[in-house]
Amino acid sequence: MRRLLASLPLFALLAFTGCGSLYAPTSEEVPAPPREFRAAWIATVHNIDWPSKPGLPVAEQQRELLVLLDRAASLGLNAVVFQVRPTCDALYASEIEPWSRYLTGRSGQAPEPFYDPLEFAVREAHLRGLELHAWFNPYRARPGDDEPPVVPQHVSHPDSPLYSAIRPYGKLLLLDPGLPEVQAYSTRVIVDVAQRYDVDGIHMDDYFYPYPLERPDESVVPFPDAETFARYGGGKSRSEWRRENVNGFVKNLTQAIHAVEPWLKVGIAPFGIWRPKHPGSVRGMDAYEAISTDTRRWLYEGWIDYLSPQLYWGTEFPEQRFSHLIRWWEDQNPTGRHLWPGIATRWIESKRDPTRDAQEILDQIGWIRSTVPVVRPGHIHWNLGALVEDRGGIVAALGGDSYREAALVPASPWLAGEAPAALEDVDLEAEGEGLVIRWSADSKTRWVALQVRDAASKPWRLVGVRRAGGAWTLPDRPAALALRPVGSSGLLGPARVLARSE
Repeated sequence: MRRLLASLPLFALLAFTGCGSLYAPTSEEVPAPPREFRAAWIATVHNIDWPSKPGLPVAEQQRELLVLLDRAASLGLNAVVFQVRPTCDALYASEIEPWSRYLTGRSGQAPEPFYDPLEFAVREAHLRGLELHAWFNPYRARPGDDEPPVVPQHVSHPDSPLYSAIRPYGKLLLLDPGLPEVQAYSTRVIVDVAQRYDVDGIHMDDYFYPYPLERPDESVVPFPDAETFARYGGGKSRSEWRRENVNGFVKNLTQAIHAVEPWLKVGIAPFGIWRPKHPGSVRGMDAYEAISTDTRRWLYEGWIDYLSPQLYWGTEFPEQRFSHLIRWWEDQNPTGRHLWPGIATRWIESKRDPTRDAQEILDQIGWIRSTVPVVRPGHIHWNLGALVEDRGGIVAALGGDSYREAALVPASPWLAGEAPAALEDVDLEAEGEGLVIRWSADSKTRWVALQVRDAASKPWRLVGVRRAGGAWTLPDRPAALALRPVGSSGLLGPARVLARSE
């Protein structure tokens, strides 16, 4: 018999037949594992990250996605942010919006043979111990004037009930954010995914009102919402009214998501500057006026669970100094929501920033860690493709420094969810020189974290997490191991600790 069960009460030794190693329950204290959100964006618009081009065979699409997820897991990330709605279309099975042409090459065409990319991505991410946050663009309908035809189900088709809500702006087609029916429609699309898929977060970028277009004389092309403003403006200024449209959408969407999944994290990645001169040394676009986003208020009011300002500038950029911006954003966070900035790993050795190297990314992670409280630091790499390419040797740099040890996603104690109970059963099976670990857990457990102590003289380290219904295979047999249940909002349950005796 190769398997002996450890269950409550844990008085018996756990033995491995034929190898002479024994594990027994112990009351040893185990330190809390480190916490940090380590994520990367997977962009599908214009096939930036995945799939590499439209219309690939299903097997090749899946292979490419697994390459991305394998790189994320092997590097030490604990989450990916996967774009599932780039242009009012879907990279998942939807009864509301058509299949994305970025997936199959044609609007409305399902994969053949059929599979659901979001369902596939969630399952494979979770098998690798990665959270998956579903990323939406709320209002962008078409990104250019050279796009192929769309099916009638798409909002930009003349037969769509929302066609009258479409506004052209340069080469873009956008849904008008000032129309209540548009806000309700986008909310419905996003809540549908929150209800039907086992995602760990809902994520948006900052494309509410569009970034301003300039004419040759540098004057700004106005966004064509004059009729909407005349109907709904209510005596406010145009800029104030637009900000209230965005604020109301953000607040109401978060409430709608939490109404169906109270533990689900909601995050937004806005432009990295709230307003110029905030802090005083900073210059740049005034997002408060130019794109009508009062991002600071979202933190003040606690309307979202995490904010990921796109801090793509370098640590020494004189007018957008990274260290000044991260400190300023943390100072605007009285509710203690997560602050997980976006960092531009893609810019390493790029035309945009040819002097940027891997050390710049390590320095930025260090600034975040020294500024944000240790219980909730984090960052998101733009983008996962840059990590797969290993730009500037970033993989070895992160693995030898910033990601030397695994980390749990920080807890969100303001969300619904309780700390789970200790694991009921732990089942250890010998496999060669290693172990296969299985367990059973209560309904409050979403993940199981594994910590090990390799030798009596070594400190405890976090190996990572697995989904509650999974298993863990170790290539060797550590001196001791501890299994901790992790609830849906990230709260830890008691550790089950087992030590080896020879």
